[in-house]
Amino acid sequence: MKKGTVIIITKWLIEFMFFAGIVITLTLPASIKWLGNYVTYFAEHYAEMVLIYFVLGILAVLIIGELRKMLRTVKADDCFVYENVVSLQRMGTYSFVIALVALIRSIVYMTPAMLIIILVFVIAGLFSKVLSFVFDRAVQYKVENDLTI
Repeated sequence: MKKGTVIIITKWLIEFMFFAGIVITLTLPASIKWLGNYVTYFAEHYAEMVLIYFVLGILAVLIIGELRKMLRTVKADDCFVYENVVSLQRMGTYSFVIALVALIRSIVYMTPAMLIIILVFVIAGLFSKVLSFVFDRAVQYKVENDLTI
């Protein structure tokens, strides 16, 4: 697949996830209330579920927002900029907070899948933080190289 095609597909996917995430997060009270008709645990713990999933939804939308910013630099063919370092740092922090909230959620409602989700977001947080250090160094090299020309 060509680079341009991958970028276009990724852009549309990220845009869809961003706006769908906003809609889903905003409709959580109604969605969880409806789900409570079928899963009694959700009806019994309505407030906790709305709060936990609302926080998780906001954090997920924030991560996707950072990806949107980074994709703009990819499209502009200028990836090694300090803004991407900041975005990667933020995504790492958001991932760690998601893992923490998921851990708290597992106290309220434990599922085996939640342990995997916690692990995935801890790894994603670590990966984002390390990648931000790599990007930071690449930006420094780029700036030094631009100054010597």
